[in-house]
Amino acid sequence: MKITGKFALPPYLQETLKKAIFYEWLTVGYLLTVIVLMFLVMGSSQAMKTAWLEDALSILPAISFLIASRIYNKPATKEFPYGFHKVFSIAFLTGSVALFAMGCFLAIDSAITLIKAERPTIGSIYVFNTQIWMGWLMMLTLCYSAFPAMWLGYKKMPLAKKMHNKILFTDATTQKADYMTAFAAIIGILGVGFGIWWADASAALFISISVIKDGFKGLKNAIADLMDRHPMDVKNNEKDNLVEEIKKLAKQWPWAKQVRVRFREHGMVYFGELYIIPMKGFALDGKIEAAKDELLAYHWKIHDVTIMVEDTFDENVV
Repeated sequence: MKITGKFALPPYLQETLKKAIFYEWLTVGYLLTVIVLMFLVMGSSQAMKTAWLEDALSILPAISFLIASRIYNKPATKEFPYGFHKVFSIAFLTGSVALFAMGCFLAIDSAITLIKAERPTIGSIYVFNTQIWMGWLMMLTLCYSAFPAMWLGYKKMPLAKKMHNKILFTDATTQKADYMTAFAAIIGILGVGFGIWWADASAALFISISVIKDGFKGLKNAIADLMDRHPMDVKNNEKDNLVEEIKKLAKQWPWAKQVRVRFREHGMVYFGELYIIPMKGFALDGKIEAAKDELLAYHWKIHDVTIMVEDTFDENVV
């Protein structure tokens, strides 16, 4: 079966994709305001600096998703005969590498600050002849960076699950947990206000460790997907039962004696092979093409299937 034309999501998922694109554009606009506000008020606070850099990095998954959503559906070419579905996997990897690398940098920077015992100062500003401690503005900005992000994360999570889109899922998961970053930074700022100088750098270290954890988890999964591991369900990061369903379906064909199945992820969709030892005496005329059509119609994630008729199974096929 030739891979031609564009891949079309089912109508209900096309609406889901439109919603996801809308929320990602909203995320980009919102995060730009967060980045500007946090830069204006962060002063010499290590916790604020770390939170600011994390928010600046958190815009990458949204931008990556928006770029990938314009590329994944391009028709296959001679140079790229399997199409461009893996652009989502590449975007997932790119965002994970950026998170992990920046998390390591922030952790080292915060640790050095603690070792050197650098004491941050949080000054005051005058607004209409009223002196206001900058810490209050910092904490107000941190709340602004957390609660709308949490709402966006909760809105994007079900969309990511429906589309089996891992970069959108990671983006939603990270934003749902943004309150932890804000809460840690607020504690650090309050610590400085009460004269506990190490609270600020400690909060920054906690935030950076959280960034490293998210980055490493994403990096591990992205590399595994690009290495063509068994497709994993985005909801629980366990083996997708769809592959086993396909195997059970193939075993029901009266002409199939033994069946082996393997699939790999190409972004949101699966490519795979079925190895079948047929029953003796069955004519296979038209059965292979009919079987392909049945598999492709079974679920939208099954995008391309190759059926191989064998006399015996190769031991290398699992």
